[in-house]
Amino acid sequence: MLWAGFLFGLLGSFHCVGMCGAIALALPGPAAGASRLRYVGGRLLYNLGRATTYATLGAGAGLLGQGLRLAGVQQGLSIASGVLILLLVAVPERYTARLADGLGFGRPLAWVKATLGRLFQQASRPALFATGLLNGLLPCGLVYLALAGALSAPGVAGAAAYMALFGLGTLPLMLGLSLSGQLVPLVWRGRLRRAVPYAASALAVLFIVRGLGLGIPYMSPQLQAPAAAAGSQPSQVLDCH
Repeated sequence: MLWAGFLFGLLGSFHCVGMCGAIALALPGPAAGASRLRYVGGRLLYNLGRATTYATLGAGAGLLGQGLRLAGVQQGLSIASGVLILLLVAVPERYTARLADGLGFGRPLAWVKATLGRLFQQASRPALFATGLLNGLLPCGLVYLALAGALSAPGVAGAAAYMALFGLGTLPLMLGLSLSGQLVPLVWRGRLRRAVPYAASALAVLFIVRGLGLGIPYMSPQLQAPAAAAGSQPSQVLDCH
């Protein structure tokens, strides 16, 4: 299921263009006389910074998912991830931002935005990478959807890889946008952004079907029956006479 993270990032990158495209377009350029390779490298570092933050957030989601598995709810974890994605799709993004404020993230987010403002005054490669790192922390409904899917990834490393692939899925379009100035016309950006909830809903259904264990190869493998308890009555008693 790790491939789903990349696919969701690839489809959701049109949402990123609408939400974070202004940041990508406003990234500071290199010093006068710098090579084209240095310019491209700086934009690539910015996007790799975003992917690094997503992978770190994914590791946190993986820890939570691992704890839920240890609590004995692994069978329903994939279903729960799908249901959570559907709920996030149904809730308008402005309300998720208010929820972040209500949970006490207002001050940290203010620091992130202030630091981003200072980094935009620098054109060094470390500053561009740091800009990407902090950009990944800005409130984003698409990232929340991806994290809901990462909950059911196999282990902490699997969840981190899921979110890293999600970030890499957004890279082609976001990198192209920062290099070309205007890669996708505004009218198409709006249309493709409106398609993101449908892609997220399809991913949610995939998680739910996977958790049901319907015996469909690769998509919904059959759930294994629990092993017989130790000391249980054997199925056959041999006659000793």
